[in-house]
This record gives sequence, structure tokens and C-alpha cells, in this order.
Amino acid sequence: MQFYATGATAARQKTACAIVGIHEPATMTAAARELDRAAGGAIGRVLRRGDFRGKAGEVLPIMGARGPAERILLAGLGARKGYGRKAYRRAVVAVTQWLAKGGAGNAVSYLAAEAVPGLEPYYAARQALESVESALYRIPDLKSGRKPPRPKLARFGIAVAKADLEAARRGIRHGRGIAAGMALTRDLANLPANVCTPTYLAGRARQLAREHKGVRARALDVRAIRRLKMGSFLSVTRGSDEPPRLIVLEYRGGRRGAAPVALVGKGVTFDTGGISLKQPPGMDEMKFDMSGAASVFGAVKALATMGAAVNVVGVVPACENMPSGRATKPGDIVRSMAGKTIEVLNTDAEGRLILCDAISYARRYRPRAVVDIATLTGACVIALGSHYCGLFSPDETLAAALAAAGERADDRAWRMPVAEEYAELLKSNFADMANVAGREAGAITAACFLWKFTDGLRWAHLDIAGAAYLTGSQKGSTGRPVPLLVDWLIHRD
Repeated sequence: MQFYATGATAARQKTACAIVGIHEPATMTAAARELDRAAGGAIGRVLRRGDFRGKAGEVLPIMGARGPAERILLAGLGARKGYGRKAYRRAVVAVTQWLAKGGAGNAVSYLAAEAVPGLEPYYAARQALESVESALYRIPDLKSGRKPPRPKLARFGIAVAKADLEAARRGIRHGRGIAAGMALTRDLANLPANVCTPTYLAGRARQLAREHKGVRARALDVRAIRRLKMGSFLSVTRGSDEPPRLIVLEYRGGRRGAAPVALVGKGVTFDTGGISLKQPPGMDEMKFDMSGAASVFGAVKALATMGAAVNVVGVVPACENMPSGRATKPGDIVRSMAGKTIEVLNTDAEGRLILCDAISYARRYRPRAVVDIATLTGACVIALGSHYCGLFSPDETLAAALAAAGERADDRAWRMPVAEEYAELLKSNFADMANVAGREAGAITAACFLWKFTDGLRWAHLDIAGAAYLTGSQKGSTGRPVPLLVDWLIHRD
């Protein structure tokens, strides 16, 4: 797919499909007026008939109009009063969904040719590219029937004011990287668990390193994990026949010797709950329990694709959580890499058990900051649904930077508390701490468990349980929070 920025006017740019905005009620933008004159009033006739009002998210094609465009696609922007980034994003998504089903081989969008209130030209271009690539994404299904034909769209132009061309080109470059990272994240998370095993993930890490000069990968086997004394991580793997892997991805794009940012991703490739077995309905979705790991892969892919000037290390503890005669039992006590003992009261609270050891491992890189990403708790889904992921950090500056990146990237995070009062609920009579507290504040106590392993670190935790994938008829990975992570990383000081 080829993307480009252009400063040409709608009346002069030849294309198979010109996309112009209409405000409610039936009011043309400047680009629409230009194209309307070149098309002999075709847009005006549609609006006068009342066929299109410009409601936010509406689209209507006009076929066979004269002028430079073979097709004109009208995109509803809603009322001009209150128009901004959300309405722009909604229009872009609607347009790209139509293009993905249509027959146009190339298109030019004029939705950013006029300034969008609250949205810089860089983000207008970046979001358009990300949206197009998302609409064109196809799940790597294993169906035996004939595959549907790929969309014909192969070239997409983003028109902006000439003064904004440089910013738009940078947005396209960054958007291309983010889209590539999101596609990798979605591919990995959408694969079935009998394919995407810890060993498979280790192989994909090595493949990523072969594809990008700035990336290095290695995977530690069970013997190496034992030597590291990661008893907490290994306790989760005991019931599975699939061997665990500790996967390390390094991207070195920044100054030589500069401390990296560590991204730690939960990589439970299938989670039955272990002895604390989950209910059967929806258990198939537990193949998505490695979405945190997939987002680390995606972030590294994005950074390497765009050649970002940052240093990042990704740490992924990958394993299955299965019941068997060897599996860890409720009441068992395990010792973490940090030396803390943990009473495992619920084997379905396994993500925190593998992440705490991975955070301890990340210390050897002396990171500037550590961010862990995990589909950690159903409680976070109840609290925030799918629109926001949960953001936990005792560091005000780090939390604010991540939240701001989420707003800029339209991949939002909502800050939740981290406090000693919640951590107190994890007390155990038999070990240094328990792995769960009661039902109340489940997402918070899970974060506070991890907090206990972060002394001296600038740390944040993203609970992506609601944001990482969709359920129902639209079941599949969303690729989040790759846009948030990459936006934060490329805008760091």
C-alpha cells in the first residue's frame, strides 16, 4: 500500500476516488465546493435533493461525475460547530471501511485539507493512514474455502495545506510504522493457541530481528529461567506440556549507551485458569491472553519500521496456564526472582506471577522507565469497558505522559489509583504476600501486587483486558495499545 501527502486542490488532482467532507446540514467544505465546480455541480444536486445531510459518519458515493475524479465519496462531518478530532476520526473510519469494500484502486482524501480543530496536520495524516491499514487488515484465518479477494485499493493520498506537507509526510512515515506494528500484534493475538505457543513466539522474535537491522532477539529456555530463580514465573508453567520461554527483544535506535525503556508484556498463550479453572463460555478467548506480549512485538516492529531514535528492550514471559497433576495448587507458596515469597490463592491470577519476575529481569538493563502491558483482570473490563485501558503508576510524570500519548493517539488510558491501602489487602499469614485480595478493587490490587516489585524503578502498568480484543461477531485483536506506546516513546525527551 502506497501513501503520500499532496498539496494539490480537489479540482486538479486526478484520482479514482476523491473524498470530500460535508457538514450538517448539507454544507460543503472548501474542497467539496472546488470539486463540485469541476464536476459540473454533481455534489450540489445530491445535497439539494436531500440525499445526504452530512451526519457524522455517513458516506455516500457519487458515480460517473465529470471532472478529475471517477468517483466522489461524500463524508459526513456533523455540525461545523463542535467539529473536531473525534468527528474527523469517525469520518475517516467510515470512509476507509467503504473503500475496503469498493473497487477504487486509488483515492485522495481532502478531509484534512482544511484545519481540523484540536488536531495537528501530523496526526490528521497519521490517523488516516492507520485507519486505512486497519480497514484493509485481514485476520490470518485457517479456513479451507476460497479466500475473498483482497481490496483493490493500492494508493492513498492525503491532501493538506501546502504549509502542512512536511508535518503530514512525517505523520505518514510514523503511521506506516504504527500500522505495521498493529498488524503484527493482531496477527499474533488472532492465531489459535495450538499454533501460537511460547516456542512459536520465540521464533517470531528471531524473525523480527532478521527483518530489521536494529533489532536483536533471544529466548531463554526453561533451564535458563530456572538459573534466574524465577520461581513465580515457573509456577504458572508447571501444568503445561508446552515449555516456557523468556523472550527478550532489543531495539537500539537511540544514542549508544543511553538507558532504554523496558516494555514488559504478559505472554500467556492460553489461560485455562489452571486448577482455579475458568468457566467454559468464552474460554476460547483466552488465546488473547498474550496480547500484552503481542503489543511489545508490535511496538518494537513499529519503532524499527520508522527508524525511531529510541532505545527499547522488550521482555516477554511466555507460557501456558494449564491444569494437570503437576500444576500449582491454591495455597502453594512460590519464591520470585526478587526473593519475595508468594502464596498462590488463585491460580487464575497468573499474569502477575509471570510479570513480577519479568520486571525483576528488566532491572539488568537499568531502564529509564518500565511499562508492563497485560490483559490482567476482568475487573478492569467491568470498570472501563473497551474504550479505555487502565493506567496505574505512582509516578505522576510518567502517568501524565502515557495518558497524554493515549489522547493524541486516540488509544486512551484512564488513570487508576496505586496506594498502600490497597496493597495491604494482599497480606498473607504464610508468605510475604498473596497473589490476590478480595473481589473489591480487583484491577487495583493486581496492579499493587506488581508495584511491590518496582522499588527504585519508574514504573507504570497498563491493564488492557478490555481494549486488546473484541468479542462476539467482531471477535479479534484490536492491535491496542501499540499506538499509545509508540506515541509515548517517540515523543519522549
